[in-house]
Amino acid sequence: MRFAVAAFALGVWLLERQARLPGAALLAALAVLPAAATGLRPLARAPWVRRVAFACAFAVLGFLWAALWGHWRMADRLDPAWEGRDIELTGVVAGLPQPFDGGVRFDFDVESVAPREARVPRRVSLAWYDGLSREEYQAVVPLRAGERWRLPVRLKLPHGQANPHGFDYEAWLLERGIRATGTVRTGPRAGTRERLDAMVLRPGYAVERVREAVRERFWDVLSEHRYAGILIALAIGDQKAIEAGEWDVFNRTGVNHLMSISGLHVTMVSGLAAALMLFAWRRSPSLALRFPAQKAAALAGVAAALGYCLISGFAVPAQRTLYMVATVALALVLDRLSSASRVLALALLVVLLLDPWAVLSPGFWLSFGAVALIFYVGSGRIARPHWLAEWGAMQWAVTVGLAPLLLALFQQVSLASPVANAVAIPVVSAVVAPLALAGAVPPLDFALEFGHWLLEWLMRLLHWLASLEGAVWQQHAPQAWTLLLAFVGIAWMLLPRGFPSRWMGAVLLLPMATVAPEELPRGALALTVFDVGQGLAVLVRTRSHALLYDAGPAWSPDSDSGSRVIVPALRGQGLNALDALVVSHDDTDHSGGALSVMRALPVAQLRSSLPASSGIAQAAPYRIPCADGGAWEWDSVRFEFLHPAMKRYADPGTSANNLSCVLKVSGRHGTALLAGDLEWRGESDLLSRHAQDLHARVLVVPHHGSRSSSTGAFVRAVAPEVAVFAVGYRNRFGHPRPEVVARYEGQGSRIVRTDASGAVHALIDEAGVSVLGQRDRAPRYWHGR
Repeated sequence: MRFAVAAFALGVWLLERQARLPGAALLAALAVLPAAATGLRPLARAPWVRRVAFACAFAVLGFLWAALWGHWRMADRLDPAWEGRDIELTGVVAGLPQPFDGGVRFDFDVESVAPREARVPRRVSLAWYDGLSREEYQAVVPLRAGERWRLPVRLKLPHGQANPHGFDYEAWLLERGIRATGTVRTGPRAGTRERLDAMVLRPGYAVERVREAVRERFWDVLSEHRYAGILIALAIGDQKAIEAGEWDVFNRTGVNHLMSISGLHVTMVSGLAAALMLFAWRRSPSLALRFPAQKAAALAGVAAALGYCLISGFAVPAQRTLYMVATVALALVLDRLSSASRVLALALLVVLLLDPWAVLSPGFWLSFGAVALIFYVGSGRIARPHWLAEWGAMQWAVTVGLAPLLLALFQQVSLASPVANAVAIPVVSAVVAPLALAGAVPPLDFALEFGHWLLEWLMRLLHWLASLEGAVWQQHAPQAWTLLLAFVGIAWMLLPRGFPSRWMGAVLLLPMATVAPEELPRGALALTVFDVGQGLAVLVRTRSHALLYDAGPAWSPDSDSGSRVIVPALRGQGLNALDALVVSHDDTDHSGGALSVMRALPVAQLRSSLPASSGIAQAAPYRIPCADGGAWEWDSVRFEFLHPAMKRYADPGTSANNLSCVLKVSGRHGTALLAGDLEWRGESDLLSRHAQDLHARVLVVPHHGSRSSSTGAFVRAVAPEVAVFAVGYRNRFGHPRPEVVARYEGQGSRIVRTDASGAVHALIDEAGVSVLGQRDRAPRYWHGR
């Protein structure tokens, strides 16, 4: 069974790696294979042949199962003809509304659409920009879960940014059944926004309304408390209630899994309910004779886990734990409870049958990996050690055993995790989380106050641990073959006492940390134009140096492209410092992520046209104004600023866009030109001084392809082989303008757009110019238009 489930999981994982879903003919052909393999299995004499045939059959079944789910989910889609058009939806607010500064975001179950011919998916995610701050929203609460509304909206197909080592937003939407996103139209010509019913009586909506009532109660009771969001997350699973700075502390200390409704908390609630039921059931002889107390306790544990999952919004990590608990309980009730590995395999099968996209979630691998490690170090031992030694062994096993996965998924491991978790797990799981649940009941305000007091003391410890210099190990993303060696090494290291040379397993971990990404040859240069929406961020690398040109936009006070896009990408490539940061000009779509980058890793110098009063300029350890003539060389690659002329800084008539730092990067095999938001006046000034110096094989097109830039003279002077447009998907400015694209196409340039290709990777070396988009580097079937 365990072998079969592992093969089934492999088949599911293989399907989710496909660029396209298999067609009907291929699915029909594959459907014959499991039956053929099962039929031929008895004919094979060698046992290993029978096992391979059996595994192949289940792998194909997993592939087929995930493909069927994929076709079903992908069929529920927005008709591209209705993308960006005004339509009217009638439906129900399906989930917990999430307020943000200036609006609220919510899931919406569509019941009807006008006009009728519009094809709209069953569930969409909407943002309503109502102008309310979070505090104003909490006071007014204009939108509630379970309400039926008629709303004028504009929808678009699911679209997320595609970057190296980045979050796949489109996969996240797919798993949750959200097949379109959009905005509620506002303004006098937008149409009527009308609440039709105060409550739609369905079980799912009733649960969401209860969750909302609990959140509002926490807002009222803990309005002046700093860590109220953590208690909200522990009670109802609203992770967005936790501030971004607090998540940074949790990630650095490795306790992020505790600060929401995690598998550990679900298990804790289930275990507490089971213990109480076992205690009570045993004291009633008549009940114990009718039904065994252990089985009654198991069913009570499942009921408690289900209730906790519902109040958490049935989040995916909580679902996985519920399936595990239910599998164990069912095995116990049916007298099928055998080895721990069989129970774990059965739970894995249930999870994949109900949610084949679970393999896309880091939490899936970490949760099953942690449970498998606990079973591995806790099973098959001759004598049971002292409980404290057993606890320490499990902490050690989980910390070391999950390190390869954490490095592969996030390129960092918290070295402070063992200490932080040793304190945080009992405090949060056994005390704070139960107090948060108890505080959801109106008379029990003291439970919330006491829980918050404990959190304050815990957070002091976590802040101190997070501030330690060596709290986190960060490195490049390990290569696949080094991960396989590391898993073997960990299994060897965690063998029971008595096995010889267990320390030798650590040797197999070394390639994971020491085999670095391949270096560029001297004179070659590589560019990555990140997909940051309507903004710009470009990483320029030579053999041993790295420069970041612009840092993309800030989307909110708590979120920007520096922390969400650039830092994970730099970490994944093994870049722990920047030799230079260039902020081309004072515009938030180019500078919004700069401070986050500077906080995350050392930056040797800042070169920019920013005013000295800028917060970015003041935070830099070493600042140089970018000006025509500034130049240096790294690894036989020359970096040279061509604009602005120094006198332009004193000219009040020069706009920020026309002060953009224009950087020319010249390697042995070609040149790249980065022009910021330069407009036609700036281009004219640049041409007057450097008309003969502008030719480049790769051009990051100025000002995102607006009609105010890329004049005919500039395009002819640069004559790029590749023109890269850094633009946001369906951006409100209409960038790039068709006439600008036509100019570059007329010049013979290859057009590449970040909204279509994702991050653009360009390499200029002895082989010429090679360009590849992130969506082509890692294509998935849900990325298709």
